[in-house]
Amino acid sequence: MENRKIRFGIVGTGTIAHRFAEAIRNTYNAELVAVASRTKENAEKFGDEFDIPVRFDSYEKMAESDVIDAAYIAVPHSGHIGCSCLMMNNGKHVLCEKPMAVNTAEAEEMFRCAEKNGVLLMEAMWARLVPGTLKMLELVESGLLGDILGVEGKFCYTMDEDEMDHHVFKPENGGGSLLDVGVYGLNFAQWYLGKDVTEINAQSDIYNGVDSHTCALLKYRSGAIADISSAILLRKPNEGYVYGTKGFAHLRRFYAPQEIEIVLNNGENQTIPTPYAGNGFEEQIIHFSDCVINGLKESPIITHEQTLFITRQMDEIRKMTGIVYPQDKN
Repeated sequence: MENRKIRFGIVGTGTIAHRFAEAIRNTYNAELVAVASRTKENAEKFGDEFDIPVRFDSYEKMAESDVIDAAYIAVPHSGHIGCSCLMMNNGKHVLCEKPMAVNTAEAEEMFRCAEKNGVLLMEAMWARLVPGTLKMLELVESGLLGDILGVEGKFCYTMDEDEMDHHVFKPENGGGSLLDVGVYGLNFAQWYLGKDVTEINAQSDIYNGVDSHTCALLKYRSGAIADISSAILLRKPNEGYVYGTKGFAHLRRFYAPQEIEIVLNNGENQTIPTPYAGNGFEEQIIHFSDCVINGLKESPIITHEQTLFITRQMDEIRKMTGIVYPQDKN
């Protein structure tokens, strides 16, 4: 049993699928045996690039096959529920790219599907499992920074003019900065401030029916405040801070830091290196595969409730700022 490897198939062949295919090579308990695309050409091209033995020209053919144990869903957000449930209804475990669902109703339906089929469904919130996040959680738990009263996280980038047809700009695909990268900021706030949120305030700039820039303030019963921003047409430093009564931590890549800078009120400073094993995806693949091997139907770290908690927050922020997707009307 300890030598078992989970056989993965990738659904989709975009940028994120490439990152997954690179990372799985560095794991001990998983292997990539199949890829599925809507076109034979894309499946063959991706398969050749990563030496994947089985290539499917439809998602249905992969789901119905017996060559995989689990599927990694790497299609745009709007396709997550359909592809995930297709795989789960055929007995496959599913690691679904974040955000797992466009809204809470979809997420709840996906978890019901997993329960009905007795399979593991986990959102691919890889950043929760990297060494930097684990170390930061350890530092906070140790009391080094005192009581945590503030969190800041910015994940903001800008697309080129020739990329304006990207799915991130399309409401029907669940586009916008909040779901694409704001989900990291909301998770980041929850990791260090918990779930006792008493109030959320948010503003968004709307472009083509999606949020191109969103800023959210979350107030907690403890008095703590989280300041989270996301953007797809505006670049900001991709950094974050965790503020405590005894000092603060500066994280250059806030949601998955490879280095933690500690600045204490007493004048003591230190920098802690926390490098990835590879590209950052290895830990989530290993964790997910361990869960499958051990017969778990839910990750003890990236729980169903965690995914639902963040998805509800995104629903609330979108309602506040007037962002409506076609999926919200179903």
